[in-house]
Amino acid sequence: MKILTVVGARPQFIKAGTLSRALSWQEDINEIIVHTGQHYDKNMSDVFFHDMDIPMPNYHIQSGSGSHAQMTGKILIELESILIKEQPDWVIVYGDTNSTLAGALAASKLNINIAHIESGLRSYNKHMPEEINRIVTDRLSTLLFCPSKDSVQNLIKEGFDNYPCKIVYVGDIMKEGIAYYASKSASPDTIKNFTGPYHLMTLHRAENTDNPELLRSIIEAIDEIAYSNRIIFPIHPRTEKQLKKFEITINNIEVIPPVGYLEMIWLIANSSKVITDSGGLQKEAYFLSKPCITLREETEWNELVDNNFNVLVGSDKEKICNRFYSHQFSESFEEINLYGGLHVSENIINELKNFS
Repeated sequence: MKILTVVGARPQFIKAGTLSRALSWQEDINEIIVHTGQHYDKNMSDVFFHDMDIPMPNYHIQSGSGSHAQMTGKILIELESILIKEQPDWVIVYGDTNSTLAGALAASKLNINIAHIESGLRSYNKHMPEEINRIVTDRLSTLLFCPSKDSVQNLIKEGFDNYPCKIVYVGDIMKEGIAYYASKSASPDTIKNFTGPYHLMTLHRAENTDNPELLRSIIEAIDEIAYSNRIIFPIHPRTEKQLKKFEITINNIEVIPPVGYLEMIWLIANSSKVITDSGGLQKEAYFLSKPCITLREETEWNELVDNNFNVLVGSDKEKICNRFYSHQFSESFEEINLYGGLHVSENIINELKNFS
């Protein structure tokens, strides 16, 4: 069996690293990896292949920056020729990026089976490009691998159980990945002093960074908190660019360059709280038993909010500060299993092999 895996952004490297390791043990499976170049900064991309022992890509598409249409279109055009050449049995796509959508579109046009890992997630906010990518990718996919029971129910509500595809609850592959990689994590070289507690912040979503009012409100809130609480902020290249563009200054937050996955896992594991607008970090915080403050109005991981491991604060300065100091999070991290066990890769591979 030949499998072609499409990756291009940080969350996909993490998930693909876990599955690719399991695929490499299969004598009857040949995996071809295509890197779309959606994250083109070296620290946001190449470092993951090195840190996580992922085989280097067989193909590298230089999609670079640009609008959503430009990026998706370029990946789609180049990926089509790769698929025609390789003739895979399956195309595997992850999550909800432009790379995910392009991979699903290219494969569907060539009648190649599509496996969507992390299927069924919904924020129900169609102003988010990721939401459109999720919905379209699910509609085109053959196997829908769901990370949670909520995601299964989302698909059933939308009629997918009457659609020519198969819904499979396999659990969350990121949980399996963290269990493996946590022992390999290491502190970032860019931080010299880890005396005393700190909180970890990340910020990158376009809905926050492309709106000067929202971005300013978030930074002012976290900067105010950072006056008396240490906040470490590995800054995303786009966020750094937007802060300069809108002339927003940071005074108290401790800004560091982007970090690799193993360093990020270390930072989460040793933090007191996580403050983020990332979907992936919300779950990583949960897996590492850390409360999470989410800088969004909605989340794909509603079960984390429902069980009080996560609180949504949006971009409102007063709400961010209030929840940071006053919100009482659940401490029952190990008592509630929201995302299945640690054999997700094995479950996925068995479904791929036995599909007919």
